[in-house]
Amino acid sequence: MTGTRSAQDVAIKKVVILGGGTAGWMTAAYLGKALQNTVDITVLEAPSIPRIGVGEATVPNLHRVLFDFLGIAEEDWMRECNASYKMAVRFVNWRTGGKGQAGPRELEKGGPDHFYHPFGISPDHDNTPMSHYWFKNKYEGKTDEPYDYACFREAPLMDAKKSPRHLDGTSPTRYAWHFDAALVADFLRRFSTEKQGVHHVQDEMTYAEKDERGYIHALHTKSGKVLEADLFVDCSGFRSLLMNKAMEEPFIDMSDLLLCDRAVATAVPHDDEANGVEPFTSAIAMSSGWTWKIPMLGRFGTGYVYSSKFTTQEEATQEFCDLWDLDPETTKFNHVKFRVGRNRRAWVKNVVGIGLSTAFLEPLESTGIYFITAAVYQLAKHFPDKTFNDALINNFNKEIEVMFDDTRDFIQTHFYFAPRNDTPFWRANKELKLPDSIREKIEIYKSGLAVNSAITDDSTYYGNFEAEFRNFWTNERYYCIFAGLGLEPDAPLPVLNHKPESVAAAQAMFGQVKKEQQELLNTLPSTYESLLQLHGK
Repeated sequence: MTGTRSAQDVAIKKVVILGGGTAGWMTAAYLGKALQNTVDITVLEAPSIPRIGVGEATVPNLHRVLFDFLGIAEEDWMRECNASYKMAVRFVNWRTGGKGQAGPRELEKGGPDHFYHPFGISPDHDNTPMSHYWFKNKYEGKTDEPYDYACFREAPLMDAKKSPRHLDGTSPTRYAWHFDAALVADFLRRFSTEKQGVHHVQDEMTYAEKDERGYIHALHTKSGKVLEADLFVDCSGFRSLLMNKAMEEPFIDMSDLLLCDRAVATAVPHDDEANGVEPFTSAIAMSSGWTWKIPMLGRFGTGYVYSSKFTTQEEATQEFCDLWDLDPETTKFNHVKFRVGRNRRAWVKNVVGIGLSTAFLEPLESTGIYFITAAVYQLAKHFPDKTFNDALINNFNKEIEVMFDDTRDFIQTHFYFAPRNDTPFWRANKELKLPDSIREKIEIYKSGLAVNSAITDDSTYYGNFEAEFRNFWTNERYYCIFAGLGLEPDAPLPVLNHKPESVAAAQAMFGQVKKEQQELLNTLPSTYESLLQLHGK
């Protein structure tokens, strides 16, 4: 018909991604595949500055949603990125004050004040999670075994530094990964440019040119290049050159809910042969925050995330050095200032923010890569044409807002309910306001009620990203943290008083968990042995 436009007339032809790094190259690789190479994609990346490999930790959806989607075998990308395995986050010293364990070797043993937030799945009986039977036993004085050791197979395996995979490649449990983020970005850069035809421009943006509607028309660079596009993706990190600066989108500060705003980080050499490789991320409570430990072959990445309201950079660096027996005069550190919160909207007109340019939470539950993966997944799902339909944009923004705010709530519960109160930082966390969304979860938990986890088996977990995206930090995930911190329901689930047969039958589950723990301890290789085989060392 005369005067009408075809779908191809309004189809997006060009996308420019500002910023490389993990966010930029994950976005380029994913969009290239999802859009079946029908869009011209360019990554504008400033010349890289050498980085310290302080490590990145992930959650288990990463391979299914990204690498498997791209057709890249797990072993292939792991070998390129000095990757290792992760079965949980281990929280150390979150319940007791003082220095606790004195140094690196003692920390590797865990000590009495530790608990795991595992990726494993505890069984159900009679449509009731095992956690409720465990708490009923504990409440009635029938057990004093911690929740993570009673209900999950993985806790003793991690104590023994076992691998989540057999040497033949099969795995009896779920796991995620540790890796060098710079190596992942480089791997995806090569994949995107060599296999998908993504253009890589190494230059520095000077300004964004807008049209009369306020949409970005082109990015101008220091060398004089003009990069035009229909859609722009801001992966410029904390600078947020497009979202916050060019589009002037407001950033919602949430430092009233989470106090940490600084980090000091480095990489520490490690004798893997003598001490083994831990298959978990550690989160070690400090006087004014917490320290991560991300093991990889030959070293571990580590950083102290702290609040500048309660300690100085010099004091934090010294406390960090004391933890790992580092020399502050000879150790190379990264000092990072970060903002806590998110942009009001993650998508404005023809600009989408992914990664640090639009939102940041301290990585206590390994949310950094998770946020990037979820955002690029949603961008592909909501991919627009040149009309930029408001319904697509608004729904994308709603998805990102819910994801971020739910995760923020989950992170805050760690600090608020941690029993520690030995320093001003830990006491201040108890005085912060709890959002109503958290209070509702606490009321449900304290009543004894918790619905089954949305993630019930490996196929659901790895295959249904929509369910995982919406529900990862809910249900049994909260139970892991609350139980680990010593927060308990007021009483067992009331309906269990009327199910004596179910309660009796459920006790066999605890014995089965113990049996499986021992079988896996006897048959799984160490993480070090597994990594040596993987990396061909």
